[in-house]
Amino acid sequence: MKYLVKRYLSIVYESLLMLALALTLTAIYYMLFGDASHGWKRLGLQLLVWGSMGAYFVRCWTVTGQTLASQTWKLKVIAQDGDLLNWQQAAMRYMVASVLLLPAGLTLWWAILDRDQQFLHDRLLGSRIVWL
Repeated sequence: MKYLVKRYLSIVYESLLMLALALTLTAIYYMLFGDASHGWKRLGLQLLVWGSMGAYFVRCWTVTGQTLASQTWKLKVIAQDGDLLNWQQAAMRYMVASVLLLPAGLTLWWAILDRDQQFLHDRLLGSRIVWL
């Protein structure tokens, strides 16, 4: 259970980092394009934030297997064979995790029930988070 608590604390830390990124990008976008509360500007902002977060995660998972938060909590994302994820695996992990977060954080709740305490997107894609 201690392992699962560390993973959830890592998510809280990661969320704070992503909030800072989203606020910074939103401020820059607003200065460049004005109000982005509807229409194509809103979609553009959403894609910018989602894509920027994805670039951060994919880079971290393919280079070291760790984001800033997972370094702090001594966690690492690896492929089924124990190697780092390649960029296709990392991109797929980000996209599937994004989709599985939409229905009330399904992928996060799944870890409570999973025999290895893995998130649903990791179970489906063959990746896993290990404790260093």
